[in-house]
Amino acid sequence: MIDLKFPDGSVRQYPQGSSGRDVAAAISKSLEKKALLVKLDGALLDLDRPLPGGGAIEIITRESPDALEVIRHDTAHVLAEAVQELFPDTQVTIGPNVEDGFFYDFARDEPFSLDDLATIEARMRQIVDRDEKIIREEVGRDAAIADFTAMGEKYKAEIIGSIPVGETVTVYHQGAWKDLCRGPHLPSTRHVGKAFKLTKLAGAYWRGDQANAQLQRIYGTAWASQEDLDAYLKRVVEAERRDHRKIGRAMDLFHLQEEGKGMVFWHPKGWSLYLTLEAYLRRRLEADGYDEVKSPQILDRGLWERSGHWEKFGHAMFVCETVEGEALAVKPMNCPGHVQIFNIGQKSYRDLPLRYAEFGACHRYEPSGALHGIMRVRAFNQDDGHIFCTEDQIESETQKFVMLLYSVYEDMDVSLHAVKLALRPDLRAGTDDVWDIAETKLERAARAAGVEVEFLPGEGAFYGPKLEFHLRDAIGRTWQCGTLQLDFVLPDRLDAEYVAPDGAKHRPVMLHRAMFGSMERFIGILIENYAGAFPLWLAPVQVVVATITSDGDEYAASVVKRLKAAGLRVEADLRNEKINYKVREHSLTKTPVIAVVGRREAEEGKVALRRFGSDGQTIVTLDEAVAMLTQEALAPDLRRG
Repeated sequence: MIDLKFPDGSVRQYPQGSSGRDVAAAISKSLEKKALLVKLDGALLDLDRPLPGGGAIEIITRESPDALEVIRHDTAHVLAEAVQELFPDTQVTIGPNVEDGFFYDFARDEPFSLDDLATIEARMRQIVDRDEKIIREEVGRDAAIADFTAMGEKYKAEIIGSIPVGETVTVYHQGAWKDLCRGPHLPSTRHVGKAFKLTKLAGAYWRGDQANAQLQRIYGTAWASQEDLDAYLKRVVEAERRDHRKIGRAMDLFHLQEEGKGMVFWHPKGWSLYLTLEAYLRRRLEADGYDEVKSPQILDRGLWERSGHWEKFGHAMFVCETVEGEALAVKPMNCPGHVQIFNIGQKSYRDLPLRYAEFGACHRYEPSGALHGIMRVRAFNQDDGHIFCTEDQIESETQKFVMLLYSVYEDMDVSLHAVKLALRPDLRAGTDDVWDIAETKLERAARAAGVEVEFLPGEGAFYGPKLEFHLRDAIGRTWQCGTLQLDFVLPDRLDAEYVAPDGAKHRPVMLHRAMFGSMERFIGILIENYAGAFPLWLAPVQVVVATITSDGDEYAASVVKRLKAAGLRVEADLRNEKINYKVREHSLTKTPVIAVVGRREAEEGKVALRRFGSDGQTIVTLDEAVAMLTQEALAPDLRRG
């Protein structure tokens, strides 16, 4: 007999060799009908697979979040079966899950077309209707290689050949079709459901190597219900409408080009937005006790070797050599430079905590295929900060940072989705004892700050654990921007020290922190969050003064002068075009306010204000307009006074 512990804490005994289905059936026939998988001690297993032993058990139904990943993987298998039925000359390679869906790579001489996707989808629905049983089989490695080679599946045979000798090889049969796979899988194709859609075609290389054969990739998405699929497709349409690259072009904010791959060319309007955000954050940091510093852009290789970045991060660094033989690297991060500033002059415990801030320009190599607009780039600016403190100050400094971050996110009109505690990665600096202390202290500090964390094993920085602050945008997407990282390693490697009350020298603790993370990425998020319709204080152009006829040109110039003198970002539109045309055009660039002036407005000293998104207008005196718009255009921190 085996002992199984259920989520409610109860423990029951079952015969050795019982399957998840047996357990579900013993509980109720209705649960057996709904069961798709079983989870034993955190590992998902096929429903009909004999349980390897006792442990904590959970029956997984379609409503469980654990089921979705398997539904998507099974949909990829149904896709592969459909493709091989329709195009028998096709070889299958790999078909993993990705965010919100899956893909499968195929080897086929003739390219797929977009029209083929509808045909493939129709065949996939037929396979679902067939209710083909999905059966797991363990086979010998050599026998599996021979079998797939005989089938003409050379890519699958190559994958099996890379499996270590003696390791179990599993094949899943799906009706008459089969595929190499670790599993687990659903009991049959019926359980895949029909809430799926093939979304696009792309090229790929076998094993991701350009030296290998080129394959054809079919992407798709799959969900547990049609309602979830419809909601996802709606989000995709909305995300397309909000795409920061399109909005950036339409609003003339920035551009990117091949000669500066992964590097942003900011246009005047975009740079105005950038500087507005930077000025806001600089004020918040100064008020919170930070001293702003500036560290060099390029530093000697020796410093990066001492810090550990050369060993752990060298693959992502841009390096150069001088004619004198110096080996230099463009900084991928600011922390070693801040330690050098800390190290100048003797520091006392009375000086701590010492908070440095820098809007530092960093460069990191990202593969071309990973670049995405201004969200993922090679050159970026961090709203970086480093706090040098004692161990006793970790909790208070964490609380202080969390309060500031929450306030900043509220001002940015973004909501916090989750806070995650990223723990030690495989590639790291420092001993396990140091990591034990760092992880414990950061978790304790987070809880002291009122933060409940989710754990992310293996995702920490190479020098210490980190809190990741994930925010949610207007259409429900999540982004990791803010971070607080606890570091005992770098101060030790770079000989940072302070004089303690006992007169001895001690190592400070270093807290690496950021709120926006990357200015470029955060601006991209804001563009998409607001769909380009920025609040007045952020808008690159806050007011356009547009004339009805040329009779208003002189008055329009005086209105522009008054508004600019009040600190507003203003443009004039004196073109010989109809006012409705001007209004429509400026609405496309999401200008918050259009001040319409003509002969009557000039005679009465008034302006007609039109707000973006509103069909009406408000007629006020110029003095009233200046006072009202000046107050509205204040940044949130200045508005609070």
